[in-house]
Amino acid sequence: MNANTMRATDHPLTPELREKMDAYWRAANYLSVGQIYLYDNPLLKRPLALPDVKHMLLGHWGTTPGQNFIYVHLNRVIKKYDLDMIYVSGPGHGGPAVVSNTYLEGTYSEVYPDISQDEAGLRRLFVQFSFPGGIPSHASPECPGSIHEGGELGYSLSHSFGAVFDNPDLIVACVVGDGEAETGPLATAWHSNKFLDPATDGVVLPILHLNGYKISNPTLLARISREELEQLFRGYGWTPYFVEGHEPALMHEAMAATLDTAVEQIRKIQENARVHGNSERPRWPMIVLDSPKGWTGPKIIDGLQIEGTFRAHQVPLSDPATHPEHLQLLEDWLRSYKPEELFDDHGRLKPELAELAPEGARRMGANPHANGGILLHDLRMPDFRDYAVDVPAPGAPGIGDTHVLGRFLRDVMELNNTQRNFRVFGPDETLSNGLEALFEKTKRQWEGATKPNDEWLAPTGRVMEMLSEHQCEGWLEGYLLTGRHGLFNCYEAFIHIIDSMFNQHAKWLKVTSGLPWRRKIASLNYLLASHVWRQDHNGFTHQDPGFLDHVVNKKAEVVRVYLPPDANCLLSVMDHCLRSRHYVNVVVAGKHPAPQWLSMDAAATHCAEGIGIWEWASNDKGVEPDVVMACCGDVPTLETLAAVSILRERLPDLKIRVVNVVDLMKLQPQMEHPHGLSDMDFDGLFTKNKPVIFAFHAYPWLIHRLTYRRTNHHNIHVRGYKEEGTITTPFDMTVLNELDRFHLVMDTIDRLPQLNSTGAYLKQELRDKLIEHKHYIDKYGQDMPEIRNWRWRPKT
Repeated sequence: MNANTMRATDHPLTPELREKMDAYWRAANYLSVGQIYLYDNPLLKRPLALPDVKHMLLGHWGTTPGQNFIYVHLNRVIKKYDLDMIYVSGPGHGGPAVVSNTYLEGTYSEVYPDISQDEAGLRRLFVQFSFPGGIPSHASPECPGSIHEGGELGYSLSHSFGAVFDNPDLIVACVVGDGEAETGPLATAWHSNKFLDPATDGVVLPILHLNGYKISNPTLLARISREELEQLFRGYGWTPYFVEGHEPALMHEAMAATLDTAVEQIRKIQENARVHGNSERPRWPMIVLDSPKGWTGPKIIDGLQIEGTFRAHQVPLSDPATHPEHLQLLEDWLRSYKPEELFDDHGRLKPELAELAPEGARRMGANPHANGGILLHDLRMPDFRDYAVDVPAPGAPGIGDTHVLGRFLRDVMELNNTQRNFRVFGPDETLSNGLEALFEKTKRQWEGATKPNDEWLAPTGRVMEMLSEHQCEGWLEGYLLTGRHGLFNCYEAFIHIIDSMFNQHAKWLKVTSGLPWRRKIASLNYLLASHVWRQDHNGFTHQDPGFLDHVVNKKAEVVRVYLPPDANCLLSVMDHCLRSRHYVNVVVAGKHPAPQWLSMDAAATHCAEGIGIWEWASNDKGVEPDVVMACCGDVPTLETLAAVSILRERLPDLKIRVVNVVDLMKLQPQMEHPHGLSDMDFDGLFTKNKPVIFAFHAYPWLIHRLTYRRTNHHNIHVRGYKEEGTITTPFDMTVLNELDRFHLVMDTIDRLPQLNSTGAYLKQELRDKLIEHKHYIDKYGQDMPEIRNWRWRPKT
């Protein structure tokens, strides 16, 4: 709806209401400019002076007035239709807007009583913004009502859709910046409407803020024709409504009329689905707000146009300390909002304006969905022990660890069907990762067309699959942030695609853990299957365990990494992860048939400890070991035990201790990570002076990094993935990276001087065996029978 060509019937606002809304908007704009610039004199009760201005000017003005405009209009429809709505700021660097509006509605002062509703509170509000000891310039966790900081662009829509899954009464008003719209994740996120069930889910109302510019460039969507832009969104399956212009009075009328239309259309779609059973995929409404960048700000500064250009992006007026003429311009700008009409003498928003905001939990800053821990309920959990693999003796054959886990997750899902608070997300890999049991009880949620040969597609389902790791991650984050639980399963190599999203979520958890009013949310759980050592069939592109290196960079109180060696350990670990709060849990597990090592009781004990000696594989009880054989990960554990079997058979006098690591963070010192071992306990396991041959799932240097402060660090020799890979056999993957049993044995011999002579023949034999292995796989395309059929045999 073009604000300059409105019909007489398109005026839902009375003149009085329009004037009040405009005044409220001016108040939000005034507070936003004050946050960027003012150190004192918050109500301009005296002429602006240089000491009233901050020494360091930080923030983003360009998007802010448009977001303030949107917020005041959303307040109106919330009150008119009694909506349950939260606000997501895609261009989150418009932090002044969300801070200003949550302050005006009263939420901010309730959360932070020192930011009071008076002149002193206004000054504190202004000073804290982008100021040491204050708050960031984005829609950060410190801001009530925010579930999306927006510092890194691209994820607002996917977070918003995650928030409304299983929230049938919730509407997320998601403001998408036209710069943000150029990112790959955001461009794909428009397709999330194909996964939204109008009968059981809430609604996302996207508002594309088309203000024309990024930091210093025009935006793509602002430089295509209106026809092309409309066709783009219709092609995505949306019904776009346009609000265009710059004259405030006309724009208020146009936005009000458009929002009424959108809300009524949403309600009609929901009624058709929920009352009349209409299962057709609807075309949900969206809004394109075309308004000037830096709207209502300075028109021209130093002879250059500001409003409506890229120059309005950040801080339009330079520091008056270096540009004295800008001091008066700043005062003129602030006074243009007429603060004396907006606030009383004590600095409180005038009552006739304050009454425009919704009340209580209907305020977007106070909506409990934006503080999801308030709504969080524990999952109903089956007893993981009921899914145990029978392990009469170590080395019993297994069907593949994730296939066992799938049955457990299936029943977690079924037990929580009534609560509708658990989903599994993945980029079309749930079957491939061994979780097929899920589909015995649920479907993939899918609102698109179906064909007779499709499997497990339904309008409502607990599995969410889209071939976009970004969307799966964003959906899950939004789901967790609004008080639910979930799991993201992914190929190990391709979880790197969301490295940066993980970064942002871990930072959010770190900050919110220090905010008493923010309740803890369910942990973000990753299951990384189809891992590096079993991607022999897909080749080098699918072989990368480096996500673990990335994860451990984050704060110790946030991250956890688990590498269970078998299915029973995996069950125990996953039960723990799904019950946990406010962590990022990374679990790496295999899907291929593999030996099982521990009974369920032994596995539960081992996982509770996180690390331990496997007495049944060791022969050093009561004496000092000659060597410690350590392992972390399913394939490294297999190869370590195979190496131990060779050593114990061929060098029977050698005293060997086998240590298995499930919880990777146990290796760090206690002072570095809450799970870390004390130096005494670490030395008790790994000794102070004996060689440690450590077979590790991922890149070797990560173990060195985690243990560099340990007494025996110089004796820890790690073998792991060395960026060697191709399409080959499973065992050859370990050989290429020298993680195989033969290299482990040879390394052990090399580290023990007493074996120089007695071990020489064995080393020669193993070198010959490696040559035989290479010839065999080149000829037959599979590993040698002695590798494929190897079993652990108890040693006396």
